[in-house]
Amino acid sequence: MEILAFEQVQFIRQQNALLQDIDWRIKAGEDWAVLGLNGAGKSLLRNMISVSLWPTSGKLTVLGQRFGETSIPDLTKRIGWVSQSLQERIHREEQAEAIVLSGKFASIGIYQKYSEADMEEAKQLLLSLGAKKLIGKVYQVLSQGEKQIVLIARALMAKPELLILDEPCNGLDLFAREDLLARIKQMKQTADAPSLLYVTHHTEEILPLFNQVLMIREGKIFNQGPRIELLKEKVLNDFYQRPIALHQMSGDRMMVIPK
Repeated sequence: MEILAFEQVQFIRQQNALLQDIDWRIKAGEDWAVLGLNGAGKSLLRNMISVSLWPTSGKLTVLGQRFGETSIPDLTKRIGWVSQSLQERIHREEQAEAIVLSGKFASIGIYQKYSEADMEEAKQLLLSLGAKKLIGKVYQVLSQGEKQIVLIARALMAKPELLILDEPCNGLDLFAREDLLARIKQMKQTADAPSLLYVTHHTEEILPLFNQVLMIREGKIFNQGPRIELLKEKVLNDFYQRPIALHQMSGDRMMVIPK
């Protein structure tokens, strides 16, 4: 089963084409990064995949379900996502493990009955992400990076087939960023890890585990394909339309530096 398929998808708002001729497929076993500058269309793609926005034209299939021919509530339960907007909606006084548990019910806060086994599962998810120290802490005292780890665990609580990480390193200092990326790598090594879609405008965040990259510019796909082929100086010069230098970091990661 394909994870998703865009077929000639367009999105038009107030007579402006914000997404044009999007053709893109994610196969099972692939983990993708979506790379683009602010305003390129990354958030529109994410909103479509997470079923909060519909194409104006074209066909969109997510997890084998074609838009217009499926139950949206059932589909959204199969997709996890982490974003800045979600972080702002979490109750400040809730403990980390309770926030993780709320992912089981796809709610902000817990309003359903749950068992001790459910709470233990939430704690184990935090442990699996190396976040034992967060258990028992309330959300408002957590650092920005710790909040993102809690939200990733929350998304995993629902056992999604696809997990969207929408610019998860925004607002993090360089140490918190590296810590969060290490947790994402650790999470992906678990046996039941979902397919990942990582949205960013920083090449250095694209870990080698993201074996495919989609490059989007001004609402159109500029290029797509294997990470090893696209994160090269010539391709990135053409993509950014400005001269850049490519700096190789440890762990086979690449940082773009304007010349």
